[in-house]
Amino acid sequence: MNATTTINTSPPQASPPAEAVEAACFHCNEPVPANLNLTIRYRETHQPACCAGCQAVAQSIIDAGLGDYYEQRERPADRAAPLPDELLARLRLYDDPALQQGFVSSAGSDEREAALLIEGITCSACIWLNERQISKVPGVLGVSINYTTHRARVRWDERATQLSSILQAITAIGYRAQPYDRARQEAASEKSRKTALLRLWVAGLSMMQVMMFTVPVYLSDARDIAPQWMSLLNWATFLMTLPVATWASWPFYISSWRDLKRGRAGMDLPVSIGVLSAFVASTLSLLHGQREVYFDSVSMFVFLLLSGRYLEERARRRAGAALEQLAGLLPAFAHRLLPDQSTEEVAVIHLQMGDRVLVKAGETIPVDGEILHGDSEVDEALLTGESLPLAKRPGDAVTAGTINHGSPLQISATRVGQSTRLSGIVRLLDRALAEKPRVALLADRVAGAFVAALLLVAAGTWWYWHGHNPQHALPITIAVLVISCPCALSLATPAALTAATGQLARRGMLIARGHTLDALAQITDVVFDKTGTLTHGQPHLVSQHHWRGDAAMLLRVAAALEAHSSHPLAHAFAHLPDVAIPAAHEVSNHPGGGLTGIVEGQMWALGHADFVAQTSGLTLPGDAPAVVGTPVWLAGPGGIARFDLADTARADAASTVAALQQRGLTTHLLSGDHPSPVHALAQQLGIAHAQAQATPEGKLAAIRQLQSTGKRVLMVGDGVNDAPVLALSDASIVMGSGVDVAQTVGDAVLYDCQLAHIPYAIGLARQTRTVIRQNLWWALGYNVVALPLAMTGWVTPWLASLGMACSSLLVVGNALRLAGSRKNGHTPGVK
Repeated sequence: MNATTTINTSPPQASPPAEAVEAACFHCNEPVPANLNLTIRYRETHQPACCAGCQAVAQSIIDAGLGDYYEQRERPADRAAPLPDELLARLRLYDDPALQQGFVSSAGSDEREAALLIEGITCSACIWLNERQISKVPGVLGVSINYTTHRARVRWDERATQLSSILQAITAIGYRAQPYDRARQEAASEKSRKTALLRLWVAGLSMMQVMMFTVPVYLSDARDIAPQWMSLLNWATFLMTLPVATWASWPFYISSWRDLKRGRAGMDLPVSIGVLSAFVASTLSLLHGQREVYFDSVSMFVFLLLSGRYLEERARRRAGAALEQLAGLLPAFAHRLLPDQSTEEVAVIHLQMGDRVLVKAGETIPVDGEILHGDSEVDEALLTGESLPLAKRPGDAVTAGTINHGSPLQISATRVGQSTRLSGIVRLLDRALAEKPRVALLADRVAGAFVAALLLVAAGTWWYWHGHNPQHALPITIAVLVISCPCALSLATPAALTAATGQLARRGMLIARGHTLDALAQITDVVFDKTGTLTHGQPHLVSQHHWRGDAAMLLRVAAALEAHSSHPLAHAFAHLPDVAIPAAHEVSNHPGGGLTGIVEGQMWALGHADFVAQTSGLTLPGDAPAVVGTPVWLAGPGGIARFDLADTARADAASTVAALQQRGLTTHLLSGDHPSPVHALAQQLGIAHAQAQATPEGKLAAIRQLQSTGKRVLMVGDGVNDAPVLALSDASIVMGSGVDVAQTVGDAVLYDCQLAHIPYAIGLARQTRTVIRQNLWWALGYNVVALPLAMTGWVTPWLASLGMACSSLLVVGNALRLAGSRKNGHTPGVK
């Protein structure tokens, strides 16, 4: 086969194998090196690529459904330039495990997760492009980018790829990724803010000066101004508008060029076309000595557009302030204790597990750890919502990000860096804000199609007016391009979700999934687990009965088995006075039943009565005394015993149930516990529907039964043994005390364990849905009304830019109502 050197505009066909010396790149038409085997999948064929850059770009275009680009293009695309060796070498430095310690966490034996800050993002299209590019790197398991903070969370398999490969993929499409560092992000954000303000100032100054020159022209008759003075005024407006059309408008051009290089029409494209068309046409008119120029319109609508963008950016950052507040809780430095009891100041990222740190009064605790020496009070308000400092003494656990208020503490680090509870909370919020519910994805797709349709409408408008009134064709076309920019449509959903998620985070509830708020707004039934959810999950032993065997020995056996359980009931055996707990071997956990294991050479069964009887093969006594609380049976060769455990309801459980019922929700209690304590608690809290002794399979069946009747179910559990039922429910909330927030299977986490946040969250979710609908209807209604007005010439370009900016600001401002403080926990407008 001969090397292809011409461009074929018909659909490319798969090339038959032959002894060709070289082939042409499908994307850029450059020769493909002889020993390179890179292919692009296109319509069930495999086309050659000359480099990895062309392969990545072409595959992204095709996978996005834009494959027709390769049929309709008139010339090949530019070749994706390889990255310089110096840059590649610098990126490879990030593969060093020591360097990764501060921003990379381990999610498994070979799975890694990194927090990256991506620079150059200007719109939601940038998010889409980066996510697609990163996800195509072999070995990448997941990627999500937060539009508000530009922070990316990337997970990858270390056996298949390295972090440097991911950074190269981002750099290859014109963006820059760096390890997330809050100080660096604040510096980048401040630099971006100052640059935006300077562009806004330039545009505003130009607009005022241009209007000073233009107003006399508008107010006077054309014959009142001599031609030489008119020419002077026009040249003055040109010089004042030049920096606006070039430097101040540069962000619009860069964003549009990036989109065009990837074969798509972004939201800044109509703006760029409008600005350049007006400026170029006015410049040509000026050079030909004509009076019709539109420099005033250019400076006016660039100023208004930049004003809207600046205010919108400030509003988005305010909406995401909760996440940044959490991310900024950790200090940059810590006092590490040396063996001779002296201290050295080190960066927090260099601390390791087992290090001892000194936290002075007033300082922030830098690690999760255990107090070795010192008694003090620790403020955990930002993590738990507890307003008063909590007393801490040796042996107590402390959390990174909390503040030591009393005296100095010596702490042994048990978790550092990305492993701390605070880092897990930040990762959870990052993921929730980056995931998009269906309505947001639909809005983005509509916005993308809308831009393409808008360009066609603008072309048709120009064609019509050029044939009927050429003098007005250009300004009317510019007004059409600017007034209908779909920014408000794309902002409608993420602005509301970010504001609501941040508000809930400030109150003590972490949203872990993008669809959670939408699901909470549709809930009809709330199902509660009992132990650790409606109760504190800190039961205590109230009575013991035994048949055969020694009572003290049976208690030791029970404590030995329960030492291997994470169930809240196990805590009742953890700190028994004067009980020497023996070792247990071959312990097995049977969900919904109990535990089995060997203690002191004998096999024992511990748990529910039916499970213990069946497993041990022994008959439990039928004349046992009445149960007080929750019964736990033990049986084995050495005897039979029953331990009665009691727990107390949370202080806000009754008020929470009442508030949910006032909102029209049906409450249920679903527990694997004994019927006596379950029904007693249900009666105490006013829950009409209660089911006891529910196995994991029984819980799943109960949820399915509710869903089969059209109910939308919220499951609230402790996250320890409820994973299947939490996953099956339409929405789920887990208690923060029962689960590692970074690994939760729930849709939300009550990390301060305050049940009162649940009715508030449902109310806020309903209001969020209302705000999203308001925003979407406004964005659509605005365009339906504004576009015909612009097409018929009733709207000038500067008025169109004002309308577009106000539309976007109205959407963001409406969403910010969700971020307002609600001291009484009530959300206005939600019953």
